[in-house]
Amino acid sequence: MSEVAVVGFAQSPVAVRDDATTSGVEMLVPTIAEAFGACGITKSDIGFWCSGSSDYLAGRAFSFVSAVDAIGAVPPTMESHVEMDGAWALYEAWVKVLTGDADIALAYGFGKSSGAELRRVLALQLDPYLVAPLWPDSVSVAALQARLGLEAGRWTEKDMAEVAARSRAAAAGNPAAQVSGSVTAAELLDRPYVAEPLRAHDCAPVGDGAAVVIIASAARARELCERPAWITGFAHRIDSGSLGARDLLSVPSAAGASSAASADVGSVDVAELHAPFTHQEILLREAMGLGGDVAISPSGGALCGNPMFAAGLARIGLAARAVMSGRAGRALGHATSGPALQQNLVCVLSGASS
Repeated sequence: MSEVAVVGFAQSPVAVRDDATTSGVEMLVPTIAEAFGACGITKSDIGFWCSGSSDYLAGRAFSFVSAVDAIGAVPPTMESHVEMDGAWALYEAWVKVLTGDADIALAYGFGKSSGAELRRVLALQLDPYLVAPLWPDSVSVAALQARLGLEAGRWTEKDMAEVAARSRAAAAGNPAAQVSGSVTAAELLDRPYVAEPLRAHDCAPVGDGAAVVIIASAARARELCERPAWITGFAHRIDSGSLGARDLLSVPSAAGASSAASADVGSVDVAELHAPFTHQEILLREAMGLGGDVAISPSGGALCGNPMFAAGLARIGLAARAVMSGRAGRALGHATSGPALQQNLVCVLSGASS
């Protein structure tokens, strides 16, 4: 099996689009072109494509097929799709390159969250028999988790506000961020609740966007990138989908994925965490054992831009960019899906191949 490295990454600016279309083509075409330009390749070099999106978000069956227009019908190529964040599409692409089925693969994720009532759409991922019929929206479910943590003394509202303030300050250097700027935790705590104990700053904003990651085998990676980000570990784990069947203050899937990916947190310089709520970053740091010497989401993270089905892939891409640029020797990219951190994926990247 071949070693695999990330050689290219691009993401569109995260924003609420003015038009009513649910197509991702307009976001994908320039984003794919940017990734190609950075690697000096064209679509004919791609041996496998894999996308991540959701028909539920678009509101029609097989909506992802329209996005294939961004690829084009010629030349014919292998293509696949996952009804998940693009990070899981990258995992499938990684397996294709790892097993020698392709030398170069491209994974992309896209979502137009503003085209739907996102909090309501995400209720469809809950238990269809007992929970989904009650229509508890995604923010309210996260608020239950946050309240449990507050009552257990695991964090305070001030701790949560400090996560938001740090994220917004970090996002000032990220041109793709939707929210950024300098603000104090005290200022944030003066603002009203959205779903107690969550305020607006505790929740990722609704935004649209796309992300693209290009990976290559060892034989091609050094040709395409001066400093490839080698994937040294990649794993995902799933907790129960039933909210009553698990401890919402424990994230064994995150800890398990981190362990399976051989994420030696002591040697990680940067960790891009996909935490759509402030308290979830605290939970993930604890579950993965990330200490204060690790730079957490220097891009601002999902709290400053969370395009559905692209934000997790962007976390891996940004972690890879930190390695490719030389800002980090080893980095961790994380993606989550499902209610209250139900599913977690971890990708470990290094400037040195194994």
